[in-house]
Amino acid sequence: MYHNNSIRILTGNSHPELAQAVAERLNVPLVPCTVKKFSNGEINVKISESVRDEDVFIIQTGCGDVNDNFMELLILISACKMASARRITAVIPCFPYARMDKKDKSRAPITAKLVANMLTVAGCDHVITMDLHASQIQGFFDIPVDNLFSEPLMIAYIKQNIPNWRESIIVSPDAGGAKRVTAIADKLGVEFALIHRKRDGKSETAPERMDLLVGDVTDKAGLYLRVAILVDDMINTGSTLTLAAQTLSDKGAKSVHALISHGLLSESNKSLIQLLPIERLVVTNTIPQTHPSHGCGKMVTLDISPTIAESIRRTHNGESISLLFGEWAEPSSVPIL
Repeated sequence: MYHNNSIRILTGNSHPELAQAVAERLNVPLVPCTVKKFSNGEINVKISESVRDEDVFIIQTGCGDVNDNFMELLILISACKMASARRITAVIPCFPYARMDKKDKSRAPITAKLVANMLTVAGCDHVITMDLHASQIQGFFDIPVDNLFSEPLMIAYIKQNIPNWRESIIVSPDAGGAKRVTAIADKLGVEFALIHRKRDGKSETAPERMDLLVGDVTDKAGLYLRVAILVDDMINTGSTLTLAAQTLSDKGAKSVHALISHGLLSESNKSLIQLLPIERLVVTNTIPQTHPSHGCGKMVTLDISPTIAESIRRTHNGESISLLFGEWAEPSSVPIL
């Protein structure tokens, strides 16, 4: 029997494994609900238990059939709102349309703002997400948004799994990731580098190339080669990673590791990773990942369910979320799937 204002966790079809892992860590069952399609493609939701006056958390990530998954989330939020839930929090580990956060050309939409509006209109009271592509997306909302970070997990992975990490250099494949890599480099006490990406011609179809803009893969005296650790928020086709890894390899990096928050790779692209000059591709399970042997033996998946579960617990109890990312936040052991 549940008391009023207890934690209730729901999920759609985007990432039920993550929702189940979070529920188990919080020692609460998932609320039984059915999310399916009618024959004409419309989505139907049925919530089988009362959520009246409860603190509801709906876990749904932006991947796969991203439009269907987002529509499922909106309908689940609306259903809980009409069922008199006290508060509704959308837990969106990978925020959909996050790369469309600005008007980069004439007549381009700012779709991330539209997503924010739709969540609010549906009845969402609070959003929890992870490693937003652009932190200013939080400003698109008129409701609280907590942007969690995988940074403590990545730092712990580097320390525990890259033996010569003290001789490493943290690299961003573009200028947009400078803040991310400098934060990690500062906490590790190592140097950082930025890669500049440009086309050889003015045409959008012209071949691209990369070069180091800041930093070097050798030490200042040129006596030894560094381990290069690429850090980025998202990988999709793998083209950026391919160019960056090849650039670092050509510059003489001792080895190349890649740590990416959101691994949106298709199975065919995972197979291509095997051919890249990298030791490991480390991603998180903000996106469902198949077993490494099914696609890419170089891939390692870090489990974010402890971070998500703790953020839900703190939200429910009115505790600080920012303390999750303080000096003590680095886990003693890295949860690897």
